[in-house]
Amino acid sequence: MKTRSHFGHPMAISSTPSAVSFRGVERHFGSVKAVDGVDLDIAPGEFFAMLGPSGSGKTTCLRLIAGFEQPTSGHIEIFGETVEGVPAYRRPVNTVFQDYALFPHLNILDNVCYGLMVRGIGKDERYRQGRDALAMVKLMGMEQRKPGQLSGGQRQRVALARALVVRPKVLLLDEPLGALDLKLREEMQGELKSLQRSLGLSFVFVTHDQGEALSMADRVAVFNDGRIVQVASPQDIYERPRTRFVADFVGSSNVIEPMQTKAWAGIDKAASLRPEKIALLPDGASGSDGAVVVPGTIAQVLYHGAVNRVELALANGGRLLAAVPATSPVLPIQGASVRASFAREALHVMESA
Repeated sequence: MKTRSHFGHPMAISSTPSAVSFRGVERHFGSVKAVDGVDLDIAPGEFFAMLGPSGSGKTTCLRLIAGFEQPTSGHIEIFGETVEGVPAYRRPVNTVFQDYALFPHLNILDNVCYGLMVRGIGKDERYRQGRDALAMVKLMGMEQRKPGQLSGGQRQRVALARALVVRPKVLLLDEPLGALDLKLREEMQGELKSLQRSLGLSFVFVTHDQGEALSMADRVAVFNDGRIVQVASPQDIYERPRTRFVADFVGSSNVIEPMQTKAWAGIDKAASLRPEKIALLPDGASGSDGAVVVPGTIAQVLYHGAVNRVELALANGGRLLAAVPATSPVLPIQGASVRASFAREALHVMESA
């Protein structure tokens, strides 16, 4: 049994298969393994982010779902249906690209309705559906404009409407906010998340931007060298990174070497320590009971509005990055002697890899 959203899409229910399933998927380009043994399940109705640096395999995985690439080995299913060898146009997915790929000679309504026209939908019906899709992305009244007459954010909405009007079961988004300025990108993050919730669709979002992944996704897969190194909620990815790579890539964590972790917390393993977990105390001050207190010198201060990013040179030769609120009682001044204080529980022990 399936329920439907107001736009006609299947809503996520527990008895349905995974929206997308990978089992042992590999994609080789000559001797290069762009995707190297990926296992993955994306739930119906989930906003799922694929996060990683350039060349990590995330975009190739998206293209494998879309049908633009075929796996060298392994198995892919979309809602329980095997899709190896199935061409892109026969898959229940659609893709929004970073460059939007709008037809410059067509007006906005015809751009949105293009996929319906290809499917043989009559003009009156496809225009009705196209206007509904434009209303959904708040672009009613702009049907006759050309893409060149719109802002970047408006063109992004047109691309979304065009992708959604054909009612895919899975919407794929390939770094769709990368061409927007910071303020507009942040606005679109909220709009994308709201739209995904209202539709109940599975969104698969590829990005190298940590903030985008953490702010929008229900779960995040962190990619490196063609493999997934961690899949978890944004909170777990940030607070409990499994590996040094995840700690370094997501949120600029301090990676504490095993020798130092043992001295501070009695654990002989590498640990992650997030900058905002560190408080600055005046030189000579003692911390709260059970806290680790480390003397050091402020080597650099970077102003970020509400927060100062402070690099500390420790007396033992190490370095710590602290995120110090602008309201901190200790004013960070380059060259000043201070003490860094943090709870032992703030040290998150990682796997050795």
